[in-house]
Amino acid sequence: MTTTPSQPPVALRHFLKLNDFSAAELNHVFERARVIKDRFKRYETYHPLLDRSLVMIFEKASTRTRLSFEAGIQQLGGNAIFLNTRDSQLGRGEPVEDAAQVMSRMCDLVMIRTFEQTIIERFASRSRVPVINGLTNEYHPCQILADLFTFIEHRGAIQGITVAWIGDANNMLYTWLHAAELFDFKVHMAAPPGYRADPAVAGSSISRLTEFADPMQAVKGAHLVTTDVWTSMGYEAENAVRLKAFAGYGVSGAMMAQAQPDALFMHCLPAHRGEEVEAEVIDGPQSVVWDEAENRLHVQKALMEFLLLGAVEG
Repeated sequence: MTTTPSQPPVALRHFLKLNDFSAAELNHVFERARVIKDRFKRYETYHPLLDRSLVMIFEKASTRTRLSFEAGIQQLGGNAIFLNTRDSQLGRGEPVEDAAQVMSRMCDLVMIRTFEQTIIERFASRSRVPVINGLTNEYHPCQILADLFTFIEHRGAIQGITVAWIGDANNMLYTWLHAAELFDFKVHMAAPPGYRADPAVAGSSISRLTEFADPMQAVKGAHLVTTDVWTSMGYEAENAVRLKAFAGYGVSGAMMAQAQPDALFMHCLPAHRGEEVEAEVIDGPQSVVWDEAENRLHVQKALMEFLLLGAVEG
């Protein structure tokens, strides 16, 4: 009988916020993403997570998160199980803690895309397997993993750069601040009054932020200009008010001209051309949004490998 060599146990870790990992650990994930992406491009089979199962729990709609995690675990040799809270007992009031204790006995990884950060923290507190934040109202660590990796691919080191965030203080902005604290760079933010950062959510990373009312000032000298839709999921009732408040904050060619000559443009998608970004920018030569979207796949494969197998080399 053929047996598979056993692997040493890996300490249980969760990825609920970007700063749950150190800069050194994130750099390892980036290096593994580079290797795994290269294997993918060469059609080289790589199945380190053979027969491992990922449960994906969605309370918020998704395109890129579901596709990248489902394809990613399959490409690593595992399988994905999709659960929508409307179609499970979670949608009928089962305590999050109870669901965590049951689900984590039947799989190897859990990814959750939900509303309040406290929901995923409660789940993780009772889970026997790693839990990954696929998005919450407060943080979006997997997206910023992909964004950082994309910048490194195109421009190299991220230390000392300036990132210009044009938009409201949302889960992306707060996770960019965690990244800035970990990797020693600055974040400029442009938003109208009432939509700026909450120090209670940012924590110590607020020291990396400079806020501007004028987006032209925020992008001046930036190495990366990035934005998001003005109305995130869960805030649809505010859409008309937000469109009015953010008039003039759409990233334009004139705005990009104030940044570094080789500045990149990113957007986590989906995008509304003519609102938060002009078509000439998102479809222009400085835009790396399609690389950024694809890189969700590769960094999340590296993340799952790290959580289940530790610091793989080679």
